[in-house]
Amino acid sequence: MNTLRTAMLLAAMTALFMGVGFLIGGSGGMMIALVIAAGTNLFSYWNADKMVLSMNRAVEVDEKNAPEYYAIVQALAKQAGLPMPKTYLIDNPQPNAFATGRNPQNATVAASTGLLQRLTHEEVAAVMAHELAHVQHRDTLTMTIVATFAGAISMLGNFAFFLGGNRDNNPFGFVGVLAAMIVAPFAAMIVQMAVSRTREYEADRRGAEICGHPLWLASALDKIARGAERIPNPDAERNPAMAHLFIINPLHGERMDNLFSTHPSTDNRIAALQEMARQMAGGGTQAARPAPAPRQAEEQQPSGPWGQVAQPELPAEPEKPKSNPWGRNPTGPKGRWS
Repeated sequence: MNTLRTAMLLAAMTALFMGVGFLIGGSGGMMIALVIAAGTNLFSYWNADKMVLSMNRAVEVDEKNAPEYYAIVQALAKQAGLPMPKTYLIDNPQPNAFATGRNPQNATVAASTGLLQRLTHEEVAAVMAHELAHVQHRDTLTMTIVATFAGAISMLGNFAFFLGGNRDNNPFGFVGVLAAMIVAPFAAMIVQMAVSRTREYEADRRGAEICGHPLWLASALDKIARGAERIPNPDAERNPAMAHLFIINPLHGERMDNLFSTHPSTDNRIAALQEMARQMAGGGTQAARPAPAPRQAEEQQPSGPWGQVAQPELPAEPEKPKSNPWGRNPTGPKGRWS
């Protein structure tokens, strides 16, 4: 089913790409767009994950230079029955994370240094479980392809602005060029929204099952959302087409569950996780305890599956050096865990 959905998405994006090309340059522009779309399809399947990691300046880590972080991913992958994904670290103070890759055998998970510094051990585990849920659901290929295509469609709209279209071949003239300038970025945003929003709820649910504690993820989402509000992510701002890959929208101003949001409302996601926790407690699968309000989730400090007690949240000022939850200090801009 996921293969069929991906194929349908590729067909829809290709048709959209060709339509924008026709608005800009008529039949000639449509054929050029078809060639570009075919190339984008091939590139997206084999290399889009590498491009996304490069755009975020992610660095691969292992059990030697990031033992605690690597061990979390390794334990969760085993719990989920997945191959161990490649594990990357993003040197960015904004707490966030994403997964990419064309299938579970070629999957990658990435977390920011801000995430490891500001969240407890249990919350980090819940976030990485959410990302592994995307891998297990095979969302990563679709979401990465959408990021690539959305960026390409937006770029095509920019071409319409700078080149003015081929008015000799374009039956719509300047109106077609203007329509392409408006429709291309808007259409790309709509596709991103359609792909991302429902999948985030499903990944939240499955991630909570993998880590075993929905409230850990609820607390993590609250902290990440508030961190994203305060701390900019310049790499994501420069490449907004990949914003839907992150667990929380890294861009400023996207907080509501509306037509233009790439993510569901964080409060709605937290409420769904709280309800899941109540159901698990009622069924005897999790110790009963009151669900925290969205802005109080961080006050919980349950003990984690690795026998540690969660550490309190560290100060929120991004410009000051801090210890991460496992006692290491940043060493410089080239790698905080080297």
